[in-house]
Amino acid sequence: MQAFLSGRRLAATLSCAALAVATAFAASGGSRAVPDLLAQPAQANVRAAASLQLSVTRAGKRLVSVGERGLVLLSDDDGRSWRQAREVPVSVALTQVRFVSETLGWAVGHSGVVLHSADGGETWQVQLDGMKAAALIADAAKAGAASGDPAALKHLREAEGLVQDGPDKPFLGLHFADASRGWVVGAYGMALATQDGGKHWESLMGRIPNPGGKHLYAVGEAGGRLLLAGEQGTLIRSTDGGASFQRLTTPYTGTFFGALEVADGGLLAYGLRGNVWRSTDQGANWARIELAQPVTLSAALTLADGAVLLADESGRLLRGNASASGFAPLAGALPTGLTSLAQAADGALIVSGARGLSRIEASLLAATPTAESKK
Repeated sequence: MQAFLSGRRLAATLSCAALAVATAFAASGGSRAVPDLLAQPAQANVRAAASLQLSVTRAGKRLVSVGERGLVLLSDDDGRSWRQAREVPVSVALTQVRFVSETLGWAVGHSGVVLHSADGGETWQVQLDGMKAAALIADAAKAGAASGDPAALKHLREAEGLVQDGPDKPFLGLHFADASRGWVVGAYGMALATQDGGKHWESLMGRIPNPGGKHLYAVGEAGGRLLLAGEQGTLIRSTDGGASFQRLTTPYTGTFFGALEVADGGLLAYGLRGNVWRSTDQGANWARIELAQPVTLSAALTLADGAVLLADESGRLLRGNASASGFAPLAGALPTGLTSLAQAADGALIVSGARGLSRIEASLLAATPTAESKK
């Protein structure tokens, strides 16, 4: 695949969640409209809770969800009702949100935006946008190219392309280990890190073995190690907090939309067409977990009881044991277009998607599913 895809080809490679993001970008009118959306605060919307929501997470007992047009929704009753945040300074689609405490959180989205909240999601401030991100990436590439390394020179050309394109590249994933250390990843291999809570950012693209700038959809931690997931079978790991990265070899060449560590120290990666792969030796070897239906998997979550949930774009939830050695569907069906999962303080499951937010009672999650899949 070409390093820089057209908007339509990019959309064709995405899962339901990322496809919705790409669609929202196309609807914005392309790069010419991006500066206006970065400068325009999110508007009040009486139907916000039923709008496209792309990510939901916990901030202490509070739930925070983000989605189209800069919408940020808050719930203080375990997802039974939602209200908009008081102040969001942008109207671009927000693709993921994470909190490290009941007050400190970050969100990323289109136009290379990174937002920060210090009050539990009530108000947000811009820490980074696509123009600043592209400049940081280009400056780092210039420093690397000064050595004359051919790989660094190629990276410089790609970085200069990011600057010329303007702020039209979305961030798709983020992870903060604490109030200081964080990472964001996105389309065309964009990857940056901060050591001071987002006040300053540095490019990681020269350190990550990602030929051709493949899209990176997720970043997280597994056993103290960073794990990045992306297209064309991309799984990349860092064992030193991002100082260096190594590519993990998998038998799968399609897109991974996420990866997580399971109870026995194993790794689980999931993606297009029902692909779920598990490693019990920290990524040296992988075995596929067969699912009955080859439907794209868009989200995963480890529940408080240790069980692992997968969500697919058809609206199914699949529950696995703590080691994720097999999965089976839970009874009932949700609307199609699921994008993210979070567990409320009372144990209920909160699901975001194309039609907004849904709540599933904890008692339904504890039901024993019928057998469907195994390694």
